[in-house]
Amino acid sequence: MNNYNLASRSNNAIKKKKRRRRLLLGFLILLFLSAITFFGYILVKTYQVSSSAFNDIDGRDGKSELRDEPVYISTDPFSVLLLGIEDYSDDYDQGRSDSILVATFNPEFQTMKLLSIPRDTLVDIPGYDQDKINHSYADGGKELVIETVEDFLDIPIDYYATVNFDGFKNIIDIVGGVTVDVPFTFDDINSKWDRFYFEEGKQKLNGEEALVYARMRKKDPRGDFGRNMRQRQIITGLIDKLSSPSTLLKIDDIADEVGTNIQTNMRMKEALAFRKKYPDFNSSSIEQLELTGEDYNNSYGTYYFIPSEESLNEVKQTLASHLELGLSSSNETAESTTIETSGQ
Repeated sequence: MNNYNLASRSNNAIKKKKRRRRLLLGFLILLFLSAITFFGYILVKTYQVSSSAFNDIDGRDGKSELRDEPVYISTDPFSVLLLGIEDYSDDYDQGRSDSILVATFNPEFQTMKLLSIPRDTLVDIPGYDQDKINHSYADGGKELVIETVEDFLDIPIDYYATVNFDGFKNIIDIVGGVTVDVPFTFDDINSKWDRFYFEEGKQKLNGEEALVYARMRKKDPRGDFGRNMRQRQIITGLIDKLSSPSTLLKIDDIADEVGTNIQTNMRMKEALAFRKKYPDFNSSSIEQLELTGEDYNNSYGTYYFIPSEESLNEVKQTLASHLELGLSSSNETAESTTIETSGQ
C-alpha cells in the first residue's frame, strides 16, 4: 500500500452538520431494500418510479469485472452497495457518501447480510492512493465508490442504490410512524435545536423524532453500541411497516418518495424478480455484520478508522460465502491497513 500524506480535506465549517446527518442517512438507504419488497404490487406506478430512479453504472457491460457471468436475482446470490448521499454547495461538486452499506442476498436461504463501512475507514482509492472511503464518491462518483469497495472487500458489487436524506422523515410519517422500545429516558435536540423527550418503554415516533432518537450517542451509557441498537430498532420497524399489507393503501405516496430520492441500476423487471423470489423478506431475514478496529488521529487532528486484519478477513469471508464465491488463497488473507506516521 502506497504511503500517503494524511492531511485533512474536511471542511470544518460543515463538519457538525454532516456528523448530525451521516448516521441517519444509513436508515434512508435501507428504504431501497424495503421499496423493492413492494414494487411487485405496483403496476403503472412501478414503471414511473423505476424509470425516474434508474441510472446505470458507466463503463460496465452488464456485470462487475469480478464476475465471469451476469447474475440473475431470480436464481443467483447478489450484492447491493447502498450509499447515503448528501450534497454540499460549498464542498466537492458531487458531495460525499456519508453512509456506505453493503448488502448480500442469498435466494437459497432467503437471507441478507448487511455490513456498514464506517465513512472514515482508511482504504486504497484507485488512482488516489490512501484516503477515507467516503472521499471516493467526491473523487469519482458512484463508479469509483463501487471499485473501491470491490477492492476493499474482494467481492463483486452487482447493484447500487444512492439515496438522498430528504425522503427519510417523509416516508416514516407516511407509514404512520414506527414503534420502538426506548431503553432509558433521555432528551436530545435536532438540527434546528428543537428538543425532544423519550421515556423508557414503548413509544411511537414520527419521522423527526426517529431521526433524533437514532442519532443520539453522548447520553447513551453504551456509546456507539447503544446507538447502533437504536438504529436497528428504527430500521427493523420501518422495514416491517413497508412490508405490511396496509402499506398498499399508501403506495402512491411512498412510490413518489422512492422515485424522487433513489437512484439505482436495478431495473423494474429485476425489482419484480426480487419480490417474487423473496416474498417473505422482512427484518428477521437480516444479519448485521460489523468491522472492528482502531481509531487513529494524525498530527493534524484528522480522524481515521483502521479495521483490524482479523475482522476484515472474517467479514470478507462471510460475504464471499453468502455470495457462494470461491475464495482463492490470495484472497483469504487481507493485507492489514498500514499508515506512515513519521513526519506528521
